[in-house]
Amino acid sequence: MYLIVGLGNPEPEYSRTRHNMGFDVMNQLAKKYEIELSRTNFNAIFGSGIIEGEKVILIKPQTFMNSSGEAVQKYAHFYKIPAENIMVIYDDMDTEIGEIRVRQKGGAGSHNGMKSMISELKTENFPRIRVGIGRPMGEYDKIDYVIGPVSDEIYEELKKGQEKAVEAITCYLKNGIDNTMNQFNEKGHQ
Repeated sequence: MYLIVGLGNPEPEYSRTRHNMGFDVMNQLAKKYEIELSRTNFNAIFGSGIIEGEKVILIKPQTFMNSSGEAVQKYAHFYKIPAENIMVIYDDMDTEIGEIRVRQKGGAGSHNGMKSMISELKTENFPRIRVGIGRPMGEYDKIDYVIGPVSDEIYEELKKGQEKAVEAITCYLKNGIDNTMNQFNEKGHQ
């Protein structure tokens, strides 16, 4: 069994922001595989189903970004899912808009949601997909950049990264993390 986690903020004003890439990817994945994301437990919206022959639980923590790990830890403990079977999807300023980076493990960098994940799971050894949101230009405030609304044009660019993340999750479930990193971290992946 796998736990697929999208990080974001639950309030409506965050729904079309760079910081909610994880939620947006969960919504796309759920739609593609007809998994209903409508139930609530352990401070998260969740749904379960089968992707590539693997049983999955998709979750969107509702605790706000800085406490995301609390909900994920409860699901992992309840369903006895090891850290290496928990895939986390989140926004990343160090990755270009429309691109993704797949990692087997690693630190949180400056991302508060990932800091919470590592703190609650007590390990950095879980796979993740960083969905590119790019860096703000000039003096643009980083907080406004990640949680501020985006134009339709920018959102269409962000959706390209979301679509790649959905493909990468599917690849991970079918072929494992090493193959997924090889396929999606290559320069010029289409």
